[in-house]
Amino acid sequence: MKKIVALRAAICALNTEDDIKKQVCSAYNLLLGENNLPESDIISLVFSVTGDLTAINPASALRKSGLGAGLVLFCVQEPNTSGMLPRTIRLLLHCYMEEGAKPHHVYTGGAEVLRPDRGGMEQKPPAVC
Repeated sequence: MKKIVALRAAICALNTEDDIKKQVCSAYNLLLGENNLPESDIISLVFSVTGDLTAINPASALRKSGLGAGLVLFCVQEPNTSGMLPRTIRLLLHCYMEEGAKPHHVYTGGAEVLRPDRGGMEQKPPAVC
């Protein structure tokens, strides 16, 4: 039996179309891979992006890369708060997972500092974003 689960990911990117595409695809693929999740089990994917990333919408970046073609995608801008991590893209993926499966969240590419307790992957030293 499957249940609905929310998975989180975050990654930092340079403000170029190519790097945003690269980082979004990397985070998306890691999230699916770490959770053994086929796209057919995804309900929706919400992106949030810091205001300093303006080169391309992360949802558009995913689609232009050939991924997520049949998915419901949505993107919002992160609130501008003091001390926030710059150049950050966050993903909130709603999906079906087998009952009892342990969700793995992905924080990489400099975003490990946001949630070192939830990375679900081998932690590497944070990269400078």
